[in-house]
Amino acid sequence: MRNSKSLASIAMAAMLVVGASAAHAQKDETVKIAWIDPLSGLMAPIGQNQLKSFQYSAERANKGNPAGVKFEIVPFDNKLSPAESLNVLKAAIDQGVRYILQGAGSGAALALSDAVAKHNERNPGKEVVYINYAAVDPDLTNSKCSYWHFRLDADTSMKMEALTTFMKDQKDIQKVYLLNQNYAHGHQVARYAKENLQRKRPDIQIVGEDLHPLAQVRDFAPYVAKIRASGADTVVTGNWGSDLSLLVKAADAAGLNVKFYTYYGAAPGTPTTLGPGAAGKVYQVGYATDSATGDQRKIMDEFQARFKEDWTTRASEHAIGLLSNAMAKAKSTDPVKVAAAMEGLKFKSFNGEVEMRKSDHQLQQPVYIAVWQKADAKNNYSAENTGHNFALVKAYDPYVASTPTSCQMKRP
Repeated sequence: MRNSKSLASIAMAAMLVVGASAAHAQKDETVKIAWIDPLSGLMAPIGQNQLKSFQYSAERANKGNPAGVKFEIVPFDNKLSPAESLNVLKAAIDQGVRYILQGAGSGAALALSDAVAKHNERNPGKEVVYINYAAVDPDLTNSKCSYWHFRLDADTSMKMEALTTFMKDQKDIQKVYLLNQNYAHGHQVARYAKENLQRKRPDIQIVGEDLHPLAQVRDFAPYVAKIRASGADTVVTGNWGSDLSLLVKAADAAGLNVKFYTYYGAAPGTPTTLGPGAAGKVYQVGYATDSATGDQRKIMDEFQARFKEDWTTRASEHAIGLLSNAMAKAKSTDPVKVAAAMEGLKFKSFNGEVEMRKSDHQLQQPVYIAVWQKADAKNNYSAENTGHNFALVKAYDPYVASTPTSCQMKRP
């Protein structure tokens, strides 16, 4: 009898050890994440800054995270091309990478989301998860939603909901010109701007609308001339990278006196182009501002000191936070288990508690309006060492900017 009890005790102890081992099975495991975005061409400065952001956030997390794993960012240059994105996706999968990061361009995002879903259906046991940190076409979490796609940025409809809520109270806005890049994102910015302004400020006139090639225009003077001729007092644009920097530069050279309401005014290179002449004239909607304090400001300062650049892709912290918390919850790094754990997950990030909405995999988070201004005692961050920054004007809680979804997600 004593021996039987002893054996039972040993068996129970062994089970506890196995259970504890399983609970921490992922500890010290290296998780490779493929970063797929432009490292060449006109948008290379954007991509290079984004890559540094993810490498930096991974480095920070490797000092300690809820799952106890080590993250390794593996970069791939997609040349801003949907076709090239698919080529490097295959290369990443062939190298055994199971997590994908991409954000620069909704065209590439739509191609990747579809390709990942098809790969997973055809290759059970080798599933891949796609984390989208900046491609904001609403279709990605609506009509074209996928179980394997998770978006960290606020989408175009969410940002425009917040932006037009702010614009409706600006009585100086009477005539708006829409200038956007000619691809999915630009089309959606124009569409939601018109729909929201009509609903909230029907007295505002849309006096012009243009779409131009993505990352190909080097001289925006002709577009600036059309804006001037339209009599617009405000330009709404979802342009990013060189397409925003060169637009603002051309407007300044022509002495165009309008206000710009933007999505990506703080993106690498644009603050330097803005300069002091744009103070009070350029607004940005986004999930962060230069008015941050506490830990977020500490990261901003450390990043700028180390790389001589601004930490603009703060979704790098969302990505690592989402993954590490989900892996801890799942007690695994298996993409199938981690994807399930990410659904509905709430975790603390740099802008408060955020939630990965289960119904469409769209992160719910605060959205802010900021204005380009000279740094002062209250907002003393110097964006790209210009002595200016995007300072907070209005903060909107997640429920204000949140938009409904039509996603009919097919779950495995």
